[in-house]
Amino acid sequence: MHRIGFLLLPDFPLMSYASAVEPLRAANVLAGETLYCWSHLSLDGAPVRASVGLEIVPDLTWETARALDSLFVCAGGNPAAFDHKPTFSRLRALAAAGVEIGGMSGGAFVLARAGLLRRRRCTIHWEHIPALLEEFPDLQLERTLYVFDGGSSTGLATCAGGLAAFDMMADLIGRRHGAQLAAGVSEWYLRTHSRSGEEAQRLSLRERTRVANDKVLKALALMEERIEHPLARKTLAEAAGVSVRQLERLFAAHLGRSLASHYLGLRLDRARKLLRQTSLSVVEVALACGFAASGHFSRVYKARFGCAPTVERRNQ
Repeated sequence: MHRIGFLLLPDFPLMSYASAVEPLRAANVLAGETLYCWSHLSLDGAPVRASVGLEIVPDLTWETARALDSLFVCAGGNPAAFDHKPTFSRLRALAAAGVEIGGMSGGAFVLARAGLLRRRRCTIHWEHIPALLEEFPDLQLERTLYVFDGGSSTGLATCAGGLAAFDMMADLIGRRHGAQLAAGVSEWYLRTHSRSGEEAQRLSLRERTRVANDKVLKALALMEERIEHPLARKTLAEAAGVSVRQLERLFAAHLGRSLASHYLGLRLDRARKLLRQTSLSVVEVALACGFAASGHFSRVYKARFGCAPTVERRNQ
């Protein structure tokens, strides 16, 4: 029997948790025996509230957690705001005792701060990627649904949360108990399409923007990749294989805005995430999003969001 624990942090995402637990329950039912059991752990032993308000009462203590085979940190909300050193120390102690420590949704942020992701492949929900990489630029971070890194049949396991937790657990069940049981679990929940860990978290640019023009899509991809050091219009046009004037016409036709306006919007959206999810100063956020002058950054930020970056930071 494989013993799995879930460390539920305040405001944990219920979808991620349920997507991880339900496949385990189905595996037990279909196998006709208890292949998996699971327990819940909180920071202080008190009930912990999920993102939707539901509370779960923990049935595991830090002392008894050493008997687990695996422990998943389930974190949502703003995991960058979680800085509880006793928890980091306890996670390191469990890892040293042989418990496989994993993360779901924003859980990788907690693992990184605990020092458990050094030289390890991992993933996290796409919303938290910019803040995580600002703090840990050397992480072997993959923008995929889930990652198993080394060790036994799974090693360190991280997933991006949401339905990716189901994909990860179905894969885990298949690795331990065979493809037939994993397929049965998927069919139990009407899951007719299995997704591998290597699949992307987000829709493609074509699907997200509803743009079909390959030249526009090429420029959009480069813009998303180059936030800290924005590319010149000429460079974007050359990469797309058209003139600057032609690319501007294409942006106006397909997106209803200019190159500069769209690029500025991407950079400001990234800045807002960093202000809300990190402790970087306003100047550092400005530089990370390609603004050399903090005064200009403050003006354009206020024009877009209705408040200055300093006010955004104070409100967090």
